[in-house]
Amino acid sequence: MHKLRFRQIHLDFHTSPAIENIGASFDKAQWQGAIKAGHVDSITCFATGHHGWSYYDTKIGKQHPHLNFDLLRAQFDAAKEIDVNVPIYLTAGIHNMMAKEHPEWREVRANGQYGGGGPEEVTNPGFHSMCFNSPYLDYLCEQIREVVNLFPNCDGIFLDIISQGQCCCKWCVEIMHANGGDARNEADRKKCAAIGLERYYIDTTAAAKCIGEDMPVFHNSGHIARGNREILKHFSHLELESLPTGGWGYDHFPVSAKYCKGLPYDFLGMTGKFHTTWGEFGGYKHPNALRYECAAMLAFGAKCSVGDQLHPSGEMDMSTYKLIGPAYAEVQAKEPWCNDVENIADIGLLSCEAVNAITHGSLEDVAGDTGAGRVLLEGHFLFDVLDAEMDFSKYKVLVLPDDININEQLKVKIDEYLADGGKLLLTGKSGLALDGSGLLFDIGATWHGPSEYQPDYILPSEELRPTFVDSPLVMYLSGQRIKVTSGQSLGDVYDPYFNRTYKHFCSHQHAPPRTEPSGYDCGVRNGNIMYLAHPVFSIYRGLGAVAYKEYAINAIRSLLGEPAVEVSLPSTGRVSLMNQPEENRLVLHLLYANTVNRGGPMELSGGTVSGKTQSVEVIDELLPLQDIKVSVKIPQQVKTITCVPAGEKLDFEQKNGCVEFVLPKLECHQMIELKFA
Repeated sequence: MHKLRFRQIHLDFHTSPAIENIGASFDKAQWQGAIKAGHVDSITCFATGHHGWSYYDTKIGKQHPHLNFDLLRAQFDAAKEIDVNVPIYLTAGIHNMMAKEHPEWREVRANGQYGGGGPEEVTNPGFHSMCFNSPYLDYLCEQIREVVNLFPNCDGIFLDIISQGQCCCKWCVEIMHANGGDARNEADRKKCAAIGLERYYIDTTAAAKCIGEDMPVFHNSGHIARGNREILKHFSHLELESLPTGGWGYDHFPVSAKYCKGLPYDFLGMTGKFHTTWGEFGGYKHPNALRYECAAMLAFGAKCSVGDQLHPSGEMDMSTYKLIGPAYAEVQAKEPWCNDVENIADIGLLSCEAVNAITHGSLEDVAGDTGAGRVLLEGHFLFDVLDAEMDFSKYKVLVLPDDININEQLKVKIDEYLADGGKLLLTGKSGLALDGSGLLFDIGATWHGPSEYQPDYILPSEELRPTFVDSPLVMYLSGQRIKVTSGQSLGDVYDPYFNRTYKHFCSHQHAPPRTEPSGYDCGVRNGNIMYLAHPVFSIYRGLGAVAYKEYAINAIRSLLGEPAVEVSLPSTGRVSLMNQPEENRLVLHLLYANTVNRGGPMELSGGTVSGKTQSVEVIDELLPLQDIKVSVKIPQQVKTITCVPAGEKLDFEQKNGCVEFVLPKLECHQMIELKFA
């Protein structure tokens, strides 16, 4: 496994040819001073950027027209002089200089328009997508080989914007014809795109490793695709791009990390110093936000990367490194408790994205996965995110959210899990046969097809009912019709008087529930299997109502029994428990920040926030919490419990396989070491 350092900077440098004096203010002492002020131990520097120009002495590409020295070499040598790693970045999927010189290498949509811009891209500023089935790929690989040979002791190659659209350039059309396809057919265009993407991974990885197989390589698509194991053989490590204020939000990274922690790769979390997202000059998030984001990376098993953007002058922005410095100083002090750790989890969340092979971009999500992740985070459950190849046996509960397609192989694996005493939570369509013939598991109920109503209403049993709800609760997405036979009913479904149509409607939204139950059940428990008839996680993802969250949390707690960790945190608190076997200890992470949505619609111009702005999830103040009660189930005898790295010992009581203690104060992040006797 390629081991990463903990404190990385990703130094964007996409610099226009219209700007002069590139790198003119670069100064080795100033560069090194910024790195030291930021407590940085690794910095990704640019060989090329999206505009296409090179920032080093190149014979393959073209050096930026207003750069008169080897800027990359100067940055590289200055960083290495103070023992800072330097991975090198090259743009891959977009390249404006090559797009201008070789427009025939650009992606062409089926309607004849170029990819990477828009219907009016001639007059709109933006970057241009290149086709990996064209000779552009050969050019890219030549440049990668050049960089590797010039910088053989670099600490990796970072290749960016890895995607291949449904291109209809002349090379793609020839490939489709050669394979018996037709460019007018979307399925054939997708097959051709897959061919191009596979060529890309094989050829660029080989180019990066041209002088040694040990050269680290990362291919950035903005999202680590769950379940796509085939491409991972081309990666040395993973970097999880997730800028909370850039559209990802604060719930994206933990769920992504919980999947990557189950893969055999070291990985970075990647946030940014920006208030918005990449490409923002003069934007700074509050230092407390960066403290929290870096702490969250550690809590969920990642190393840290913070995105910055170098001014065209080459001078480092000291405000940025004064912002990053306190966060990275804390990371540096915490590193000994974050090395070589294993996540402890009660629950395995089987990813719909992974199982159903759903392809999506970095800012999109799969509603069932996202909603289930939020419920588990806010319920303070210990969980991992799984694909179908991972081991299910170590989890007390396996959750299949909303729409998992269960094939024969997965059915056998789940049956084996259940036979060994595992517990299964199914929601919505999960657990239904793909051919529509009925239920795949004995849930203790009969299935009567999907409901004809949207929405309908449920009144869960008292054990599962939200604390503040005693009347039927609206469920905005259609559920499945079940009638309990041998199982235990989890509540009733109430139908509306009718669906809203032009023929009949009531009030502003939907018709109210009928006064009597429909005769169908909203859920059922049969031994180790629980089934909820509605896609509750997708509904929570879409509506965010606390009642849905409580319903789902109550169901999970009922099925799970006693969790490994219980804490008296608010729902916005976060919990993880790591095993550090070489140090003979567990490390409990508690996180808390009060996020707020700020901003709103405003007409702007400029890059990724052009058009209208949206609200941004912001961390400003870090309000402290007092006297957090903690209970950890642990079979080993505990010798000491210590707040680290400060070293403050906590009193505790251990009995019946459980350790209980109180954390006097939590501000942002606290690691608690449970040292074994």
